[in-house]
Amino acid sequence: MNRLTEYAQSIPRPDADLFQAALDRLNQQVRPRGSLGKLEGTSARLAGIKRTLDVRLQNKVIVTCAGDHGVVEEGVSLYPQEVTPQMVHAFVSDGASINVLARHAGARVKVADLGVNYDFAPDLPILHAKVRKGTRNMARGPAMSREEAEQSIWAGIEIVDQLVREGLDLLGTGDMGIGNTTPSTAVIAAFSGLPVSKLTGRGTGLDDTRLRHKIQVIERALEVNRPDPRDPIDVLAKVGGLEIGGLAGLVIGAAAHEVPVVCDGLIATAGAMIGCEIAQQARDYLFPSHRSVEQGHAYMHERLGLDPLLDLEFRLGEGTGAAVAMELLDASTRILAEIKTFAELDVTQAQD
Repeated sequence: MNRLTEYAQSIPRPDADLFQAALDRLNQQVRPRGSLGKLEGTSARLAGIKRTLDVRLQNKVIVTCAGDHGVVEEGVSLYPQEVTPQMVHAFVSDGASINVLARHAGARVKVADLGVNYDFAPDLPILHAKVRKGTRNMARGPAMSREEAEQSIWAGIEIVDQLVREGLDLLGTGDMGIGNTTPSTAVIAAFSGLPVSKLTGRGTGLDDTRLRHKIQVIERALEVNRPDPRDPIDVLAKVGGLEIGGLAGLVIGAAAHEVPVVCDGLIATAGAMIGCEIAQQARDYLFPSHRSVEQGHAYMHERLGLDPLLDLEFRLGEGTGAAVAMELLDASTRILAEIKTFAELDVTQAQD
C-alpha cells in the first residue's frame, strides 16, 4: 500500500445518526415535506459531516489552483498562455470575478500555483506549490510523470493542512489555466469511455472549426497515451494537469479533515473526480456547485453520483460557481437549525 492510498483510507465517514436526525427534523418542520428541495438534503449531509444540527460555516476559503498546459501549442484555446500568470496577478489584486463573488459569500480567496509556466516573485501572496512549469503536450506524450502527478495531489493535501491550522469550515475549489478544458475533457473521456465528440465543449468560445480540431487533439492524446481508467493517477499523469492534481488533493485533504468541499466547474470537477477515484470516501464531503455549459460536466456529475445545486450557464471557472453555492450551503444550515417543527409551534400536522 502506498502513502497516498493509506492516507485516502484514513478518511472518516460522516455521522450517519446525525444525518438521520437532520432528516427527521426536516420532515417535522412546519411546511410540506420536501418543499425546500435540494437544500434539505444538503443540510442533512452537512449535519452528518459537522456532527451537529446547528452547523456554522464561518471560515470559508476558495482555493483557485493555477497551472499551464503544453497542449495549448496545438491551438485548442483562443487565449495565449501568458494570460494564466496575468490572471493570477489579477486575483491577487482582488479585482477578478472570483474576488467579487467570494467577498459577497464571505469567503477568502487563496491562489495556488501548481504549475504556471512563469516565475512568480517569492513574496507574491499566493500559495507557492509549483511542481513544474506547465505540463508537456499530452497530444504527443504523457502530460507529466507519475511522480509529478502524485506530487501535485500531495501539494493540494498540504494546502488543506495549512488552511485547517488557520481555521477552515468550508472549502471551495476553483481553477485558472489557459487550455485546461482540454485535459479536463480528456479525463472524463478516459474514465467514461464515451466518445470525445459527446464530451467536448467550446471552452473560451471556439467556433465550429476550432471545436472539431479540439476534439481531434483530445482523441489523439487518448490514443497516444492510453490512460488506464482503473488507475486515476495514470489518467492524471497522462492526460491531466498540475492544477487538476492539486484540486484532487484539495478534495482528499478536506475529506480527511472532515471539511465539506464545494467544487466549481469542469476543471474543478475533473480534479474532484480524480480525488474520489483515489479516495471513494471523499465523495461524502463533496458538493458540486453548478452545472457548466461545458458538455462533459454533466457526465462528471453522473460518474460522481451527485447533483449540482445550480445551473446558471456559467463557464468561467476560478471558483465562481463555488462562491455562489456557498451562500446556498449557508441557507441550508439555517433552515435545519431555525425552522420550527409542528410540535414546537403546536401546529396540526398533515395526515399521512
